[in-house]
Amino acid sequence: MKDRLVHPALEQCSLILIPPRREKNLASNVRGSFARLRRGWIGLSAIFAVSIAAAQNPPPSAQDILANVRLQQAMREINLRGQLREGALVVPFRLTQSGPVIRYSFSNPDETLQLRLGENDSRLEEVTRSGTEKITPAKFDRKVRGTGITYEDLALKFLYWPNAKVTGEDSLRTRSCWKIEIHAPSRDSQYSSVNLWIDKAGGALMRMEGFDWSGRLVKRFEVVSAQKIEGRWFLKQMRIEDIQPGTQHVVSRTYLEINPA
Repeated sequence: MKDRLVHPALEQCSLILIPPRREKNLASNVRGSFARLRRGWIGLSAIFAVSIAAAQNPPPSAQDILANVRLQQAMREINLRGQLREGALVVPFRLTQSGPVIRYSFSNPDETLQLRLGENDSRLEEVTRSGTEKITPAKFDRKVRGTGITYEDLALKFLYWPNAKVTGEDSLRTRSCWKIEIHAPSRDSQYSSVNLWIDKAGGALMRMEGFDWSGRLVKRFEVVSAQKIEGRWFLKQMRIEDIQPGTQHVVSRTYLEINPA
């Protein structure tokens, strides 16, 4: 098992750096001024070539990027143990996933939360002896087992919000990411908007920042590390921070950690 400071599912990405060729010496009978002029035209041609290539390959839309994130998230088969940790509080759980259905199972007392990732929406449910019960938006701000994670955070509703746009590119933990801004379609959410950092190569969600209805930063999720288990990459640790509105002060810090065995 190896640890890396990248998100799971990024193993496929490889970066190939090609050093520029050194220009061969020109024949002695060619004057230096002509050589410089020739190099200038080559450089200008290269600039135009890059510009044309960029124009022919525009960046994907925010909705296309989000659709890829949902697809990657719904393609896993998982059966692992983990824990939520906030200070002295440690909450063990079992994480299982079969395609688009993800379960978080807790004990003492028993509780199972189930997330269904659909094509157009997600559905968070509580599994009971009599079946399943949908968790409504009225309960979205409730904390999971007294930690900094809420029911809404587990529901991943923001991945389906329609009002999204790519605001730029950024580098996060050596990964090149798309930065996306998404606005909530209604006040059912505790967040008015979220900013996402999504890995360009693997479609992994690397960071999320949530803003309240006054536009103030209140929550931040960030992947800290990943681990390789049986030849596949999985999340090892994610940090969740509650932030005092209007400041950058971190009020509480929760860690979601996945154990290798």
